[in-house]
Amino acid sequence: MMSNMKYILVTGGVISGVGKGVISSSFGTILKCCGIEVTSIKIDPYINLDAGTFSPYEHGEVYVLDDGGEVDLDLGNYERFLDITLHRDNNITTGKIYQMVIDRERHGDYLGKTVQVVPHITDAIQEWVERVAKVPVSKTGKTPEVCIIELGGTIGDIESMAFVEAFRQFQFRVKRENFCTAHVSLVPQPRSTGEQKTKPTQASVRELRGLGLSPDIIVCRSEKAIDQSVRNKISNFCHVAPEQVICIQDLSSIYKVPILMESHGIVEYLNERLQLGINPMLPARKFMKQWIDLSEKIENLRNEVEIAIVGKYTRLEDSYTSVTKAVQHAANAAGFSVKIKFIEASNLENEMKQECPASYHEAWHDLVKTEGVIVPGGFGKRGVEGKIAAANWCRVNNKPYLGICLGFQTAVIEFARNVLKLEGANTAECEEVLEHPIIIDMPEHNTGQMGGTMRLGKRSTVFKQSASSSKIMRLYNNRDMIEERHRHRYEVNPKYIKDLEAGGLEFVGVDVEGTRMEIFELKKHPYFVATQFHPEYLSRPMTPSPPFMGLILAAKDRLKPYLIRGCKLSPRQEYDYDESANAVGTYALNINED
Repeated sequence: MMSNMKYILVTGGVISGVGKGVISSSFGTILKCCGIEVTSIKIDPYINLDAGTFSPYEHGEVYVLDDGGEVDLDLGNYERFLDITLHRDNNITTGKIYQMVIDRERHGDYLGKTVQVVPHITDAIQEWVERVAKVPVSKTGKTPEVCIIELGGTIGDIESMAFVEAFRQFQFRVKRENFCTAHVSLVPQPRSTGEQKTKPTQASVRELRGLGLSPDIIVCRSEKAIDQSVRNKISNFCHVAPEQVICIQDLSSIYKVPILMESHGIVEYLNERLQLGINPMLPARKFMKQWIDLSEKIENLRNEVEIAIVGKYTRLEDSYTSVTKAVQHAANAAGFSVKIKFIEASNLENEMKQECPASYHEAWHDLVKTEGVIVPGGFGKRGVEGKIAAANWCRVNNKPYLGICLGFQTAVIEFARNVLKLEGANTAECEEVLEHPIIIDMPEHNTGQMGGTMRLGKRSTVFKQSASSSKIMRLYNNRDMIEERHRHRYEVNPKYIKDLEAGGLEFVGVDVEGTRMEIFELKKHPYFVATQFHPEYLSRPMTPSPPFMGLILAAKDRLKPYLIRGCKLSPRQEYDYDESANAVGTYALNINED
């Protein structure tokens, strides 16, 4: 156990969206593979208290934590890469910091002094980081030894100036041997010249240094591999050694990123720079074997499965990051690469047939040709009828279906309309006055405010005794109770449950009180499962989410033998990829030879 907490600050330059989240996660992954306890903090400079009220088109999906925190999607990357459980305080926003300082001022904590950005805001940031860094996040319950801090946005943004100043002070507060800065920058390659340009990176580093932070590591992002001469130029003009310039080009899988970073000698550098005490005799690359094996398997999968995601926010794929990752985890574990087709739910509605016939027919063509369908969560009236239409088509045509949150609710509405023949069945989210309100709001969560008023976080779901033969319970290894994360403010109307079950819609999972419906399944269908909770949030690369695993296997007609074997893949399925190709290992070797 190290005597002092170590901090790695990850900043960004030139443009946002260059992959700071994956780079930060990769730093943590590499260190965790070396036996070091790691935690992560994401700083978002916006004034919002949290991400809960954002449209997905703003910053992508809203990620939900065990404690109900609604946070930036990068925390999902941290949890998936590091297999840790973060808390709401691991996401810092300007709004949170200012609210804390203002509350202190109202309480009289500043003894009548003028409250200013420096020192009060900057001190609050430093105190928050030090406090959160010590909170255990891994299954071992041990105190973290290294904290990875990602500063959102780009250096030079006016919103992040207070945070940059805070960390300028922080590097002296915790001492140089405990603090390291990694700067992620874009190296563009204009098509007109074909030459990789270093000037944007030089300018970005110059600005960072002018603000009092000198990068120890420069991570260069590019479309193609960066030449050694370009790397040397960046080293020369940015005042770092060549080995401190790491080049990460676009890769076919994000799980190759930590492997590529490790091949640049990052372990040796961090071990010396932060005095981590990693055993230098550790066999090279052996500690990364799990990730190398995973990347090689993904790279060389022979067969493909095509899955449709029928959503409301399909113009930005980041709106469904956790869903797409969960699909990939399950497909890769089952021995398939995955092709995901995003379908705008409103394009499946009858009105679209009149407004834009081309979009309507294209959407239905895409839905019909896929092998499985996911209808994820969402809010508001738009696209609900399209999701209901998708659920109807899957139910009638025996297409594997997984509904999540709103996808659970729309499937129940579809069943009520077309099986129970309840005309006008709908959700109270769409209409206030309904003849058959199948989905109603939860009064205890309807406070009149928008932020943080839903049923949020990890909750227990109990399987009914009658569910022992259900596919979904068997996928969860016949556990009596499971825990998954929730984010909703509407639920199935208890008045209709008896009629729905009599019609063949079996609610196999309920909350601990037995009053709130959590999971349903159609028994005679190959795979028609829906959950009120969000199983995608707990999916991991090495441990796929059971509902997603069931969908992938059902799409390939392999679910039944999988369940018979006790949720184990056959040896042929587990190793159904081309072992003769070893792209990851070969590429890493070439990097070392350079």
